[in-house]
Amino acid sequence: MNDWAPLARALTVRLVRTPSVNGTRDEAQFAPLLRDLLAEWPYFRQHPDHLWLEAVPDDVLGRQNVLALVRGEASRTVVLSGHFDVVDTTSYGEARAIATEPEQLRHHLLTRLRQLPQDLDAGQARMDLESGAFLPGRGMLDMKSGLGAALAVLSRFAELPRRPGSLLLVATPDEENASLGMRAAAPRLADMARHHGLTLEAGINLDATADPGEGAAGPVVALGGVGKLLLSALTVGRETHACYPQLGVNAAVLAAQLVLAFEGAPELTDHADGEAGPPPATLGTRDLKPGYDVTTPGRAWSIWNVITQRMTSSEVLRRASEVARRNLAGGVQLLTFAELRAAAFRRGGAALVQGWQEQAVQVAGQDLDLPEQSRALTEFLWDASGLGGPAVVLGFASLPYPAVSPGTDPRSQQLHRVVRRAAREVSALLDIPIPVHRYLPVISDMSFLAPIDVAELHVTAANTPPWDAGVRWNLDQAGHLRLPMVNIGPWGRGYHGWLERVNVRYAFEGLPELIWRAVLGVLEEE
Repeated sequence: MNDWAPLARALTVRLVRTPSVNGTRDEAQFAPLLRDLLAEWPYFRQHPDHLWLEAVPDDVLGRQNVLALVRGEASRTVVLSGHFDVVDTTSYGEARAIATEPEQLRHHLLTRLRQLPQDLDAGQARMDLESGAFLPGRGMLDMKSGLGAALAVLSRFAELPRRPGSLLLVATPDEENASLGMRAAAPRLADMARHHGLTLEAGINLDATADPGEGAAGPVVALGGVGKLLLSALTVGRETHACYPQLGVNAAVLAAQLVLAFEGAPELTDHADGEAGPPPATLGTRDLKPGYDVTTPGRAWSIWNVITQRMTSSEVLRRASEVARRNLAGGVQLLTFAELRAAAFRRGGAALVQGWQEQAVQVAGQDLDLPEQSRALTEFLWDASGLGGPAVVLGFASLPYPAVSPGTDPRSQQLHRVVRRAAREVSALLDIPIPVHRYLPVISDMSFLAPIDVAELHVTAANTPPWDAGVRWNLDQAGHLRLPMVNIGPWGRGYHGWLERVNVRYAFEGLPELIWRAVLGVLEEE
């Protein structure tokens, strides 16, 4: 087993100490800094054309992807993919200034934790940090230790006297928001491969997993990944004076009935290949009254996180409609957003189509997140449709993340054999379990590199109000790469919180060794 720890740790700490909070100038500056770090390596001094930046199109921050290619004797190529943006540091409070200084932060957190009541989270975090088995920092877990391991592998690969193939690192921004980086990079990879005479055989995504328990389920290799849809509902009632509630239909009550029906609903919980995904969860619900008066709410807006494995967007809408019908009183009209838009356009004609396009652009230019853009645009079309309540309009309110199903084609099966073997070998070397799961339980950028059902994406787009305005994704370029993918990343605890920390031994020893064996296995296997 290679001695990875000094190199992987040093690279990771260097990445963590370089701030890159999503949506900030630091994130935009990170790509050139990473490029400059790699440019110092002997390989890239000799081959400067194998290291380059690519701009994310139409990005107001000017963010860029980093691509680093180490060529070998054969055209066979493995892609290592990971994001360098991180979530913000506000949860650190007074320690925000040292959130990217792992050792300083560790001492500060221990002082703070020793003063807190020792509940489960605080007690476990204190033991983790006192033992030295975990290292904290913003992005340490999600996912700069994954990038650090990949850089260590890339460095050692570049030092080989004879390389059996090529290794390409793709480091991207914006995974924590709309995956602009990877959605820009994915359609470019096929052209890039042709330009360099490469054959893209497989991809290894480097995203992290969390284990709040004893760690046995931490270092997971995943052959696929879950997808995500943000299900939304505009509920429309009939307003009435609150002293005569029986004369109207309360939209807030309709929304509450949907929340109770959808929260944890088995019908919206995906099962595939013997693994159950997380159940749906309510992410927000509120009435849309602009202020207080003694009138029942006429409208409400709700959103739910729906995790998919094999369920398509069409199926999610169908199942959600069936659950809604069973739990709402008779007389409530159910429509999808696509059906609402069709009804409104029939009524308003070409003038409304033009007005809708202008409204979508205007809403996208406001300081609104995608769910709020979706709410505003759904209300706009409801007003234009001439329809009356009570009614529910179901749609999607954010960027979809397609699920990555473990492939059954020969290239995918070869990749699965290689990573299973590598996981067994590294597990034996480190004397730790490394389970192989079918699905990574968190959404990740691997959704945009693997095979995509573009027909279902068109269904999603038709039911996502800000598509082509707030959501920009050219579906003509989606799904062409069809790269077999797995996820091999670090594990830790405190995901996205002020106690974010990575397991040191696995991140700096096991993970790079596992990636190394998987890469060589793919490149050397005939």
